[in-house]
Amino acid sequence: MGTRRAERGAAAGFLALLLVSPAGAQTAPLPRGAEQAPEALKPFIGAWDLEKLGASRKCTVTFGAEATAQGRQVRFPATCRRALPILDEVVAWDVAGGAPRLLDGSGKPVIAFAEKADPGRRGRGSDGAQYGLDPKGHVRAAARPAPSRAELAATAAARPTPVDPASAPAAGSVPGRYGVMRQAGREVCNLVLSPSPSDTAGAFVAEFEGLCPDTGLTIFSPVAWRYEAGRLALIARKGHKVELVFEAGQWRKDPAVGAPLLLKKLP
Repeated sequence: MGTRRAERGAAAGFLALLLVSPAGAQTAPLPRGAEQAPEALKPFIGAWDLEKLGASRKCTVTFGAEATAQGRQVRFPATCRRALPILDEVVAWDVAGGAPRLLDGSGKPVIAFAEKADPGRRGRGSDGAQYGLDPKGHVRAAARPAPSRAELAATAAARPTPVDPASAPAAGSVPGRYGVMRQAGREVCNLVLSPSPSDTAGAFVAEFEGLCPDTGLTIFSPVAWRYEAGRLALIARKGHKVELVFEAGQWRKDPAVGAPLLLKKLP
């Protein structure tokens, strides 16, 4: 009888070891698209602490695996733009020479970090300031915990908004003069969407009315526009585009990642 109890106890102990051992443990799922991402990107996919050195300003940025026109998707809370204004220009990230870079709408580096990481990476921004990318806040893809509400909200904001073409503005109402805004009610310049065909197939001419003081918009340099299925696309001189959806009487950049962009038709 004692032998049987000992055997059952040994079996239970062996089963417990299997449940907690690495071979039997379950790992957290990789973020969406991480499995297909290039090997050079995988070590950086996840959340990092970005800090302006000497200014005690930091923010959490998330390097996503999803491909964009400029690189890979980058996400951060809206409050980050106040803490670190340089993020107004950031729309994507990539890796060059073994180190991550934050990119603007034309694919140019806004902050390029050094390859060495001891203890954290350091880089210079387009504003001339030094920035640090701190690994202490980094959650590697293979060990990523369940996303928080804030992360889920950021992920949802990064997805294109479904549009019902039947309830969208009529195509004939789109041409005209628009106030371009980064924040609702604060125009930075004017943009004219002309009904004249452009050199881009199926698109029409777009141009700023006078000079635009916004650096990001000037770099993007929209030269054409296209309207299809309720989505308005602004096409840059270099061919990449930004899409907008119509909400609350104005056009909003969609997906809502990176620097905001709003268009409101002028009388």
